[in-house]
Amino acid sequence: MEKRFPTIETSRLILREVTTEDSKDMFAYLSDHDVVKHMGLEPYQTVEDVWDEVGWYTSIYQEGTGMRWGITLKNSGRIIGSCGFLNWRTKHFRAEVGFELSKDFWGKGIGSEALEAVVTYGFQHLQLERIEALIEPNNLASQKLVEKQGFQKEGLLRHYEFTCGKFDDLYMYSIIKGDLDFV
Repeated sequence: MEKRFPTIETSRLILREVTTEDSKDMFAYLSDHDVVKHMGLEPYQTVEDVWDEVGWYTSIYQEGTGMRWGITLKNSGRIIGSCGFLNWRTKHFRAEVGFELSKDFWGKGIGSEALEAVVTYGFQHLQLERIEALIEPNNLASQKLVEKQGFQKEGLLRHYEFTCGKFDDLYMYSIIKGDLDFV
């Protein structure tokens, strides 16, 4: 039996499964250098390039190593970003969270609303004890976003990833289930 991808609803958003039909909307922000510069990606060149991203979302869900939701506004089915888990380790009750949002929607609280919903879902439905966020030191907006959600900076991971022809340092942030009031 195939498991059904969960949908999350917030006051302004619907977080849902992404399909190849969303590729054109996703291309609009994944081709923007400002959006992808901290993701370890080069800007996407074609809508077809986005199919690999959609395929990755599908594969991590099917493999049980992650879950990535498309972010949509309630009054529009258009994907404006994504948020979700990767490197999910059920044995250790932890996962990393990642997110990106179309530049048109920066500074409106949408990223915060989506992240809060995904973190809550992880603790309440996926039995996570710890959620991590790995963020480049110069990505101040993402650092501010996770700190607002209660994540704590644990330290710097030097040359942790090799992306786009260079080694990247990443800050390790985390939040544990007991940090939140609902637990």
